[in-house]
Amino acid sequence: MLGIWNTMVETPLAKMKVVFNIDNNETYSLLVKTAPIPMNIIFDAVTIEGNRLQASGRFTLISENIAEINLLFAEETFTGSLTLHPFGELTIEGQRGEGVSLSEVLLKEVEKYRKPDSIKERTEEEIREEVERLLGIMTIQDKVGQMSQCLASNFSFGGDVESDPPEKLVAEGKAGSILGAFDINRVFELQKIAVEQSPLGIPLLFNADIIHGHQTIFPVPLAWSSSWDIEAIKRACAVSAKEAAVSGITYNHGPMVDITRDARWGRVVEGAGEDPYLGSLLARAQVEGFQGDSLFHEETIIACLKHFIAYGAAEGGRDYNTVDISEGTLRNVYLPPFKAGLGAGAGSVMNAFNIYQGVPLAGNKTLLKDLLREELGFDGMIISDYGSIDEIAIHGAARDNKEAAKMAVDATMDIEMVTTAYLKYLPALVEEGTVKEEQLDEAVRRILTYKFKIGIMDDPFRYVRPELESEYHFSAEHLQESRELAKKSIVLLKNNGVLPLQKDHGKIAVIGPFGSSKDLLGPWQFSKYSDKTVTLMEGLSEKSSKKETLLFAEGCLADCEIEGGLEEALRQAKAADTVILALGESSGMSGEAASRMEIELPEVQKRLAEEVSKLGKPTVLVLTNGRPLVLEWFERHMDAIVETWFLGSEAGHAIADVLFGEYNPAGKLTMSFPYKTGQVPVYYNHFNTGRPLTVKNQQEKFISKYLDGPNHPLYPFGYGLSYTTFTYSEIELNQITMRKDDAIQASVTVTNSGSMSGEEVVQLYLQDLYGSVVRPVKELKGFKKIHLNPGESEKVTFSITEENLKYYTTGMSYKAEEGEFKVYIGTNSKEVKEAAFEFIG
Repeated sequence: MLGIWNTMVETPLAKMKVVFNIDNNETYSLLVKTAPIPMNIIFDAVTIEGNRLQASGRFTLISENIAEINLLFAEETFTGSLTLHPFGELTIEGQRGEGVSLSEVLLKEVEKYRKPDSIKERTEEEIREEVERLLGIMTIQDKVGQMSQCLASNFSFGGDVESDPPEKLVAEGKAGSILGAFDINRVFELQKIAVEQSPLGIPLLFNADIIHGHQTIFPVPLAWSSSWDIEAIKRACAVSAKEAAVSGITYNHGPMVDITRDARWGRVVEGAGEDPYLGSLLARAQVEGFQGDSLFHEETIIACLKHFIAYGAAEGGRDYNTVDISEGTLRNVYLPPFKAGLGAGAGSVMNAFNIYQGVPLAGNKTLLKDLLREELGFDGMIISDYGSIDEIAIHGAARDNKEAAKMAVDATMDIEMVTTAYLKYLPALVEEGTVKEEQLDEAVRRILTYKFKIGIMDDPFRYVRPELESEYHFSAEHLQESRELAKKSIVLLKNNGVLPLQKDHGKIAVIGPFGSSKDLLGPWQFSKYSDKTVTLMEGLSEKSSKKETLLFAEGCLADCEIEGGLEEALRQAKAADTVILALGESSGMSGEAASRMEIELPEVQKRLAEEVSKLGKPTVLVLTNGRPLVLEWFERHMDAIVETWFLGSEAGHAIADVLFGEYNPAGKLTMSFPYKTGQVPVYYNHFNTGRPLTVKNQQEKFISKYLDGPNHPLYPFGYGLSYTTFTYSEIELNQITMRKDDAIQASVTVTNSGSMSGEEVVQLYLQDLYGSVVRPVKELKGFKKIHLNPGESEKVTFSITEENLKYYTTGMSYKAEEGEFKVYIGTNSKEVKEAAFEFIG
């Protein structure tokens, strides 16, 4: 029985291919590979008696679980059982060898259902006619089914949901979309049931969270926003859509365009940071990347803007928490990225979990119907976030789930994600007359319109393309895109000259839990290639001609000690000429439901850093993390600090490129880094108080300040160093007054005054000195990324128009008010040159 064997297993999660390699090297071992989902099955207790094998161990899927196997072998085949808790015992049978791939098996099956290539994109009028025809023959139950979504399996992303199996729901027409079909085989199986067994044969939408990559993983959004490279981010989203679409995914639960000012909130990792202007540009770029030029194209997916709205303002930075902000803050800070995404044609919007003015967003008619639908003109699909309709009652805004379902429909919520309030209560609500059937018609009309737009109504299996998965997924071209964006996303926070490293500099010791860790992908990714993530050690090793000059010690785990780890770390560090401290957060410490009271590195890592720093070696801190951290001690004790975030599949190569100077870092922070956790939320575009802190009054008591620290952050918005230096001239304005249809040209000359070629993000800020309401001390209104060789200069000019001056005023309208303005241009939000002009309307 020694050698390689294979079987196909039907799990509730997906159809899986399992390959066993049985070996005998003094003791029996059993190595297991699973596809398409890597379940990391490890059997550490293997016994063989005659032709029977038994083993026990564990597997990892979100969390660690128990695995057991019991096999009976013949010459070329085997039978038995595989137990994967919580899926239970699965009966299996298989044969010797690697076997055929799942793609080959699926391709033979799906070819029977392929439609001719001559299917054409329907016109809007054709879609409208077909939708109305379908609505005319649909029952109330048919309509409610289209408005309901179920999970692809009993695997849950949140709390457990009481529901029938997806096969039953789909066959009965009680599901119009599916969440969490991780495997193309599962997509095909459920779509086949929908088309062949459901009452009207309407195909399903397949939804997934494609946040920063599907199989090729890109830097997390907070990281890629630090590149300030709009086109590169757009390409990353296009690659992500391409990889997801060939696996049957048609509807993305992204991008997240929440403005995020509180680093305690774990979901800052999914967004573009604290600035609405930059956030708006990135919202547009991501929608354009995911949706391409046409949703009919098989390599695009529907974009969903989330979370509408103000989710990033959760009190205390605690996920799912209360939000209480003004109408002005809502419209001036949190709304602009959504408006930009809608302007780019986003097909969907997802509600936030929070309340606004005391009403949960899932049932908030004022925001969803009045603002989103009527004022902003959105006619796409609104989908609830996971369980948020049920949560209307939990919040205390509805008597029960029946009333919650009515509130959601009244607010024009089209699709209920996973929970079943619509299925249970909408038919009765319509029968009672509490909900009008026309309200269901409006929702279903929007859903069916998008099903026609993406072509599945004419060719239900057009996105099931197993023959392209191996070509697109984790391809060399996509990996190169990931590496390039990862390099651009790195931010150099400090450097006293120790960087870039020289390849002949001597021995380098990499110390810390992220030196050889593959946990560099970050949250919200489900890549089956996670085991191929390039580690920091692998990236550095590729640059080193002499492997013996590269030392390594883990020192500790991310949040706990290793026996003897500190001693080994110090031994390796003492033997080195330069130390790289590879510290940070595990991916589980960022993302949804990962709020933190203290945003410092775990205590065990700080102790490691303190002991290593006592050696007096040149020390570089390389951070892996998903949020701004408190780095005051490190700023004082490290020679260099490199913020790398979670960089994705090519992380190690990108970091090594920067450390050795093959790429000159040009990233700029999109969230401010505080001195202490007690400062948060801390952000650059704050208001003045009536008693603002200034250079002149800082010794006074009765002003807005802390007794035990500064008001300003350690590293401000827009901050990031380079291996070269840039100097700025004073600002030149072509005029100092501006009328309504006029424009002011503001210019600076930027010079590379260092010795290395590099890129600089030149940033334009404006300040409205007084208005009908208080205005921020400065606001980003433009930026340009330039490349300069040593000694080279470039004149950078920004055009300031009335549009740049508009905001939501006390008159409940967007307008530019007459008055005085300041112009700031510089390398970050703090280090700027200054000029002034007057707007006279």
